[in-house]
Amino acid sequence: MGEQRPLAPGEAWRAVASCFLATFALLVRHRIRLPKERVRMRLRFADGTWARVYRETRLGSGLAKDPCTLVVSFRLRLVRGPGHALFRAESLLNTPLFVGFPGFTSKLWLAHDERDRYRGVYEWDNPERAEHYARSLWRVLALVSVPGSIHYAVLPGMRRDDVLADPGLAEGLAQDDTAAWWRIKSTA
Repeated sequence: MGEQRPLAPGEAWRAVASCFLATFALLVRHRIRLPKERVRMRLRFADGTWARVYRETRLGSGLAKDPCTLVVSFRLRLVRGPGHALFRAESLLNTPLFVGFPGFTSKLWLAHDERDRYRGVYEWDNPERAEHYARSLWRVLALVSVPGSIHYAVLPGMRRDDVLADPGLAEGLAQDDTAAWWRIKSTA
């Protein structure tokens, strides 16, 4: 995986538009699920922060053939206090911005942590597809995020649920393994 930066604007916006269109076909076929099993689960990260799962989105079985875990982090501009609850409620409307990307299988939506960072913890089919999504999403997030707050980590060969069950499995898998913001230490 290369240096973290967004895709060129034209390429990123074409990918987002294609995803948006693909989402409608998935909705018509009733392929998108919002399971409740992990809602309220809390994840502790290596930087000492905690975040609560407030939604899960899954496509079909949610299992990838060439699995990888993707963790994305960002801080929203101008969202404080009660604005966080409003963002969590409206964020369901953001589903067409990711669910139709090739390789998407599932996402845990995490509420803001003590440092106001939001995270998404995904299972993706194919690490290159996960990175393409993260670099495309960057253009969307940049419109509403604090500059410099967007980060992602791709963990090739790792199912998301395996990382949640045994976080030590992910040690050494991301390009920047020293970044504590993405390393899950435990769940509760």
